[in-house]
Amino acid sequence: EVQVVQSGGGLVQAGGSLRLSCAASGLSLDDYTIGWFRQVPGKKREGVSCISGVDGRTYYADSVKGRFTVSSDNAKNMAYLQMNNLEPEDMAVYYCAAAAVWGRRCQIEYFSFWGQGTQVTVSS
Repeated sequence: EVQVVQSGGGLVQAGGSLRLSCAASGLSLDDYTIGWFRQVPGKKREGVSCISGVDGRTYYADSVKGRFTVSSDNAKNMAYLQMNNLEPEDMAVYYCAAAAVWGRRCQIEYFSFWGQGTQVTVSS
């Protein structure tokens, strides 16, 4: 059984940093792409960043480039999203997900296995 479990998140002031973690079991990150998505009430879930476990290629949404960094530790089957210089607009529920294929723009339809979501709150 595949499981994706998230940790991290919480409350931070604008300009601060948070790190989200994603632990995958039942699959090998060597063969999967990990994506980070976020959603605010009333809006579609959007892709924030993706990393390929196969070759390490990454994708970032324009809104987070230069501030967020995605990484993975395939030996531990873990992925991370380091979020720096957080802005109030980054406030959302963040989700980690796994896909068996790489989508050049982190397309959500490729992702089959989802974490439980974690709230990120940024105070101004």
